[in-house]
Amino acid sequence: MLELLERQKKLTANQWKIAGAATLGDMLDFFDFFLIGFVLAFVVKEWHLTYGQSGAILLASGVSAPFGSLLYGWMADKIGRRPALITAVLNVSLATGAMALTPEGGWLYLVACRFFVGFAVTGLYSVDITLMQEFSPAHKRGWFTGLTTTMLPAGSLLAGLLGAFAAPYIGWRGMVAVGLLPAFLCLYIRAFVPESPHWLLRRGRVEEARRALAWALQMSSGEITLPAAAPAVERTRWLDIFKYPRSIVAGCLTGLTQTGGVGLALWQVALFVMVLNITAPEASKLVIWISLSAIVGRFFCSWISDAWGRRASGIFSCLTAALFMFLAGYLHSLFIGGISVFFLMILIQSFFGSGNYSIVGPYMGEMWPARLRGSGMGFVYGVGNLGKFIGPAGLALIAGSSNFVSPQATLDALIPGFIYFASWYVLGALAFWLIGMETRGRTIEEIERALDNRPLPSTEQVPAI
Repeated sequence: MLELLERQKKLTANQWKIAGAATLGDMLDFFDFFLIGFVLAFVVKEWHLTYGQSGAILLASGVSAPFGSLLYGWMADKIGRRPALITAVLNVSLATGAMALTPEGGWLYLVACRFFVGFAVTGLYSVDITLMQEFSPAHKRGWFTGLTTTMLPAGSLLAGLLGAFAAPYIGWRGMVAVGLLPAFLCLYIRAFVPESPHWLLRRGRVEEARRALAWALQMSSGEITLPAAAPAVERTRWLDIFKYPRSIVAGCLTGLTQTGGVGLALWQVALFVMVLNITAPEASKLVIWISLSAIVGRFFCSWISDAWGRRASGIFSCLTAALFMFLAGYLHSLFIGGISVFFLMILIQSFFGSGNYSIVGPYMGEMWPARLRGSGMGFVYGVGNLGKFIGPAGLALIAGSSNFVSPQATLDALIPGFIYFASWYVLGALAFWLIGMETRGRTIEEIERALDNRPLPSTEQVPAI
């Protein structure tokens, strides 16, 4: 049955509907995640927040992020990709919308809401990458699932647009109320997104798998021949992921490349205000351009993921991102023709640094047997999401203070801070080079057999595309 998917030469409209749900969900959820950086710019002085209180609000979602991907990844393997996806969408939208009800000065309430936002954002990403890969032919999997990540920077772009132009009219409470929008995505998912045929087959639900596959390929289910014997129902344990140490190490280290990028993203409004001596709304406008660069970079890296292979494209994007991250810190005080070199370097770094995740995100989900794809992806993505905490916290520690939001008098710490950010990309490049396996062009079954050191019988070879 699944060989029909592997022989597919052109994606159908229904497969693009699945991609649309995943892409829109990630965009709106990461809008919710990055929104707090803009909200803090408006409330930190009004509420007279201390550095510790501001830091707790900023970093709460990073603390919860690893646990969210663990739970939702496990749910995706146990109850199915589709219900886990719907639950994660509702989780993040309701948690963000609840921030609009924050009592004046209620920073602890914001911390609690942000904790649940971070919990759901990583969970949704872990599930939708898994779902996308299981509706993709091997020769398009890197590009197709990479596209799911392209609109993540659009979430930051939307937050920047609201912060620059809408906040003066709707206030910060209106901004977070917009975070309820992802809840409506559940209706789209229920209407257009079926359960993964891979997951259904492993559960022995062969007829449902045939209908899901027929819908995705836009053909009659009668045209799909059922297997002669129903596959055995698989029972797996979450702990089975530790039987694949290479996947764990490579997934965690490549996933931690987001440490520098996310750390910079959460700080960038405050850094632009400090380095360029501009206002928060002016800094928000610069973020718009950086977000656009990130979107274009993700399209580019999605393409090279299949064109060059995961390892070559991962090494290239990581090392290039590290170089421009270093230059941003080293050249932060220079101007060329009135244009800040600091801004230009961050703009280029965003292209490759954010683009890198169009390779890393799908790659973390590819390195697992089908039965553990959700759990494995959830685990390594969860470890990678420690970067959401250690990125901004690391810069604050390098600055020599407990100031997590507006590190005045720390310009001297910019160079070592940006070297710290760049080092995580170098670590990711080493993981791709020395540890990671190449997954380009391999079917899900071929990857599973390679992981288990089982040869693929000649009768099961998929015809060349």
